[in-house]
Amino acid sequence: MKALPAVAVLGLGAMGHAFAANLLKKGFTVYGWNRTPGRGEDLQSHGLQLCNDAALAVADASVIIAMLTDGAATQAIIRAIAPSCPQGATFCQMGTIGIQETAESIALLHALRPDMLYLDAPVSGTKAPAENAQILVMASGDQTRAGAAQQVFDAISRGTQWYGEAGNSQKMKLVINAWLIAMMQGVAESMQLAKQFGFTPDQLWETLEGGPLAAPYVKGKLEMIRKEDYTPQMQLQHALKDARLALENAPQGTMPMMSDIAALWEKAAQNGLAERDLAAVYAWLDNARQG
Repeated sequence: MKALPAVAVLGLGAMGHAFAANLLKKGFTVYGWNRTPGRGEDLQSHGLQLCNDAALAVADASVIIAMLTDGAATQAIIRAIAPSCPQGATFCQMGTIGIQETAESIALLHALRPDMLYLDAPVSGTKAPAENAQILVMASGDQTRAGAAQQVFDAISRGTQWYGEAGNSQKMKLVINAWLIAMMQGVAESMQLAKQFGFTPDQLWETLEGGPLAAPYVKGKLEMIRKEDYTPQMQLQHALKDARLALENAPQGTMPMMSDIAALWEKAAQNGLAERDLAAVYAWLDNARQG
């Protein structure tokens, strides 16, 4: 049996926290760092070695997970940790940071630490699937050198799909998130119509259930709408960021619906829903209709 690699998790928000928790459950040595102090303290009793400096967190880690907000934050952390990473360590960028930003991050790590491996590895799934190790890792990079990273991916996911050279995964991630965003807008608008006709979220799901349109994702969002509980699985502001990234990289004029959704969700975010789940767009539409 292969020895488990030590792992550093940089960014202990909803997803990074779930990754760290699952790795600890599977017996990995895990170091953690978060820009805002306090995150991850609940995992210390389970073995997380929480560091107040990212360079300290990576010093003994052969696999480094970065789950940060955007390309700028990712490149800043690469600069901060590059001198401290062990020889031949693997850097796994697992957030949605954009295609050009990924290319720049790959080039930066190669310039600073050519011995290290960069894997572009965003995930399909949100907070609850991540907590249950049911996300899909969408990986790209040199798979022949990714043995240690694959052990980590196996511990935090239901599987790994490989897409060739590093950077390709960001492209698929934008495709998947564009679909997710369009689906959520469709759920919100359809539920508005259902409400107008006197139907409940439960009745809508009961009609869908068992048929080809009965996606588990839709069930979860209808449940949020029913409970009026928009505790974030994926924050609206993060989904909006991904919508903008998709629009930036799509051929001009090919995503008119996504353009409209981004404009609409911008208004919802500005009206206090930025940090709520993206399903809160339903509440914003409901308030707009009643207003």
